[in-house]
Amino acid sequence: MFGLQAASGSLTIEGSLVVLVVSLLVGGLAIHIGSIVALKSRSYVHAVVTAGLGALAWWLLDLLLAELSVAVGSGLGSLLGLFVWVLVLRWRYEAGWLRAALIGAFAWIAALVVLAALQTLGVSGIDPYGVPV
Repeated sequence: MFGLQAASGSLTIEGSLVVLVVSLLVGGLAIHIGSIVALKSRSYVHAVVTAGLGALAWWLLDLLLAELSVAVGSGLGSLLGLFVWVLVLRWRYEAGWLRAALIGAFAWIAALVVLAALQTLGVSGIDPYGVPV
C-alpha cells in the first residue's frame, strides 16, 4: 500500500515531513481549484502559501483561545476558525467576503474529492493543511 501512516500510527521525522509537505500541497491544490472556480485564480504556488498561512492563522487562534482560557464551545471555536480562514483567503486573493467564502467553499469540496481519490489509491494519513475539513 501507499499509506503514509505507519501501522503503529507513528511516523519517523522524515515520514512526518513527507506527510506535512503532501498535506500542504493537497491543501494548496484544493484552494487553487477553489480560486479557479470562483474566478479569482492565482498561481498554484500562491495557493500553497495561502494554505500554509490559513493553517498558521487557525493554529494561532487555537493557541490564543487556549492561552486566554476562553471557554468556547467547539462550535463557536470552529466558527471563529472558519472566519479567520476566510479572512486569510480574502486578504490573499484581494477579494470581498462573498468571493472569499466561495473560494473557501469550493476549496473544501475539492479537498474532499482529492482526499477520497487518495484514499482509493491507498494513501492515508493526509489532511489538507490550510483547508478545514
